[in-house]
Amino acid sequence: MPVEGAVTLADLQQRVLGLHPGARLGDVLAVCSVLVDDRPVSSEDPGDVVVSPGSVVQFLPPFAGG
Repeated sequence: MPVEGAVTLADLQQRVLGLHPGARLGDVLAVCSVLVDDRPVSSEDPGDVVVSPGSVVQFLPPFAGG
């Protein structure tokens, strides 16, 4: 999802959820590990994580066995 300027991870998550109203996506994202440009950020407050234009954000669901 292209954005103009830097946004927080929390803002980006809200934008994604807004694209899929009524879906259980929020439940899925809540249990995912999150990487921003291959850097784990799951333990950080999403409101403090800055996502710059061109960054890659990955939401990784729990994998079997860990």
